[in-house]
Amino acid sequence: MTVYELHQLTKIYDERTVLDIPDLKIKENRIYSLLGPNGTGKTTLLNILGFLEPPSGGKITYRSKPVRFVESELQALRRDVILVDQFPILFTATVWKNLEFGLKVRKISKGKRTRMIQEALDLVGMRDFALAQAHKLSGGETQRVALARALALSPRVFLCDEPTSSVDVENQAIILNILKRINQTKRMTIVFTTHDRTQARTISDQTLVLDRGRLLEAGYDNIFSAVPDLNSLGETKCVIHPNISLLMDSHKIKPAKDRFRILIDPKQIHPLRKAGKEFPVNVLQGIVRQVVDENSKIRVVVDSGVRLILLMTEKTYRHSQIFVGDSITYYIPPQAIQAID
Repeated sequence: MTVYELHQLTKIYDERTVLDIPDLKIKENRIYSLLGPNGTGKTTLLNILGFLEPPSGGKITYRSKPVRFVESELQALRRDVILVDQFPILFTATVWKNLEFGLKVRKISKGKRTRMIQEALDLVGMRDFALAQAHKLSGGETQRVALARALALSPRVFLCDEPTSSVDVENQAIILNILKRINQTKRMTIVFTTHDRTQARTISDQTLVLDRGRLLEAGYDNIFSAVPDLNSLGETKCVIHPNISLLMDSHKIKPAKDRFRILIDPKQIHPLRKAGKEFPVNVLQGIVRQVVDENSKIRVVVDSGVRLILLMTEKTYRHSQIFVGDSITYYIPPQAIQAID
């Protein structure tokens, strides 16, 4: 089932467009990481998904029902979706009372509250801290209690803004494992933001990459600064390295600019057994530097003077017989190259 569906969604602050998302679907029971630098709109998108602020334009549906950002209709949605902030604030009270507060507001009986709090604390490994003063906890412990507090409210969607940014390395791994465990045991949809590509790949079913408020379909790999070059045949190419000049689809290039950025879709790059006449352009050679199994895909890092990523299915990889240290030839279709500014 599709949990969220966004169509032509925009968010504008002071005449500056911070989000511009033509289409996005978020499915049930999956983990999504939202990757991108500061100021690219990650937190704004989480706030919209959490029904905390409205978009400036476009449509959003939640579980197939159109969302109207009218306060009388938002309260029920906010019970379904919980957002955990990057720097959560806990009450000056025990961990137990922090978890109990929201359940009391919802008029949950004492016996049921006890079971729900114990289960939430067990999931984040904080049962022994139930009577500890929340304001005296470390950063990692505070983040785990904040996750437990949200869990106790039994949401259907869990949104986490930079859950590992303010904690040490040990707690980063613990928190990522907690998110994975929540997804597996509670079948909960999770969306979390991060700057760390390794974290995004570790537990995510899908990584969404925001760049200046826009989603990059191919992810955060293979983004290059390019210079347009008009060759003798009247074709415009993009130069990303002194020895690499790539032909693009003519309608995708921006010849009016002296320099622009391109994205090369790693899923559309094809390894070749040898260069042939059927591929007269965009055929490159390189050395394989890394091969990684990544969420049922194989990620191949190739050094061709620039670092390029190929993303293959397991079947394609087995057929290609590519290993670290090999010299390979590969083809980049013009349609795999997209100008992004």
